[in-house]
Amino acid sequence: MTMPSFEDTSDFDDAERGKIADIPSERILGADGHVVWDPQRYDFLTGDCPPTVHPSLWRQSRLAAIGGLFEVVEGIYQVRQYDLSNMSFIEGDEGVIVVDTLTATETAAAALALYRSHRGDRPVTGVVITHSHADHYGGMAAVIDEGVPVLAPEGLVEHAVSENVYAGSAMSRRAVYMYASDLVPGAEGQVGSGLGTTNSNGTLSLVTPTVDVTETGFEQTVDGVRMVFQVTPGTEAPSEMNVWFPDHKALCMAENATHTLHNLLTLRGAQVRDPRNWSRYLHEALDLWGDQADVVFASHHWPTWGTERIRSFLSTQRDLYQYLHDQTLRLANQGLTGMEIAEVFELSPGLEQAWNARGYYGSVSHNVKAVYQRYLGWFDGNPAHLWELPPEKEGARIIALAGGADKALDAVESLLATGDTDDLRWATTLASHVVFGGGDDARARDLLAAAMTRLGHGAENATWRNFYLRGAEELLGGIAAPPPDLSTPQVLSGLTIPQLFDSIGVRIDGPRAGSEHLAIDWVFTDEVHTYRTELSNGALIHAAKGPRATAPDLTVTLTKPLLIQLLFVHEKEGIAFDGDQGALGRLLTYVDSTSNTFPIVTP
Repeated sequence: MTMPSFEDTSDFDDAERGKIADIPSERILGADGHVVWDPQRYDFLTGDCPPTVHPSLWRQSRLAAIGGLFEVVEGIYQVRQYDLSNMSFIEGDEGVIVVDTLTATETAAAALALYRSHRGDRPVTGVVITHSHADHYGGMAAVIDEGVPVLAPEGLVEHAVSENVYAGSAMSRRAVYMYASDLVPGAEGQVGSGLGTTNSNGTLSLVTPTVDVTETGFEQTVDGVRMVFQVTPGTEAPSEMNVWFPDHKALCMAENATHTLHNLLTLRGAQVRDPRNWSRYLHEALDLWGDQADVVFASHHWPTWGTERIRSFLSTQRDLYQYLHDQTLRLANQGLTGMEIAEVFELSPGLEQAWNARGYYGSVSHNVKAVYQRYLGWFDGNPAHLWELPPEKEGARIIALAGGADKALDAVESLLATGDTDDLRWATTLASHVVFGGGDDARARDLLAAAMTRLGHGAENATWRNFYLRGAEELLGGIAAPPPDLSTPQVLSGLTIPQLFDSIGVRIDGPRAGSEHLAIDWVFTDEVHTYRTELSNGALIHAAKGPRATAPDLTVTLTKPLLIQLLFVHEKEGIAFDGDQGALGRLLTYVDSTSNTFPIVTP
């Protein structure tokens, strides 16, 4: 695989352009004193690339660590490197419109303060949330005052919930490995995530939007700022939109066009994204504004200026996702499986030579497998793979086949000594079989950690590096810290009542609840409907109560905030009950606890 020219410094010029101020050096602390953000933790990213980091990733990490307050064009400003994502500011007649609000209320407040310290104490007169990922809406509560309009793509809250609450514990646990924020930054450890440095560790919030953007071409003027929207559902997020600012000739591409190959299936877990739609929406953006834009900026990375460079940047991103889609299906239709396609897949020369097409965050390998999964699922058609043994059972048999754990680990040591990448991959597989298969001793863990560390240090992709190095830490006894709580009161208050019941339903222990049947009516004094929940065959069924519904075991009269209090804190004050209160108690006993500290690379 060839590389673009390291002599090309245009990205560094763009990343520094318009800088007004550096990020203040003080750490941001949470209410309990823990470190939410440390602006100095990436100061080591200077000078020549060390041997323990891929040179291309070192370049990208240095670019991502360039932070501060920047002028994009007159009237548009960005704060970068106060979180994984950027916060943008569009100045209006009376105040400022904030575009995306970072991950946490603490970093959002700091970014807004940095902007105001140089541009005046302007009130926030509007907020735009470009899409449904937590690093773009999590800080909302820190910048929004009552009555401020909040514009977002239709379905933002629904998809924020489905990605961050329904499977929140599993996804957030994997995110700890993907971003590896708790690893010591440095040449031996974490150097960023490819999309930025890392995410903050603060308080997540969610405020329900006041304006749903439902169609491309929708125009809104807030505080004198004209905005034209392009809805792009099913691209980088299920709910996403780009924003054109015609008076500034500036195009905000949300997270649809960044200076890296993005994920079609993020390693933390999500639904597979549609690269065909992604490419088509990028083409549409080019058609709509490509000949008018003076600057393109996004919610990650640095802007691009000049019409010719903008068209080149956006067309490269467009072509990249279409190429991944089409070539994966071409090879699948020739009989190759997802794993086989990933091993032989080649980018076209023009894409291979573009820095913004490199796989720092997504990768060609796991994106190709995602396309295969989207169309053909997890099963590759080979019945030998239809009912494989789980890791612990398979590991035990691999150990027996190898002649015992010691012989298997002897082979791992020999593989590590060769330095060949395929030998490292096989050493990782073999040592993992030993760890899961019963030979889970210090030697097995040490050798697996050594193999993962070597693979991590050689990875161009930042999230692969983070997974390998975080996995090695776990093997050596360093269980990763719990991730930030994605189900905070602020987030839960943004859910609809059906979504709240959904979030309980996915925690019902079905086998234990299988013989129970109960019905509860929920009468909301702040809603127009009465909802019924029924526990039936281990499933929690809920819907607005119909006119012919049978009598419930219990009727509960309350408000939505009291429902949150009841379901998640088990506090009953202010709630009226009519009927068998034991029905509620029985229901809650079937609600399983969740874990966000489970191991990943060990049994």
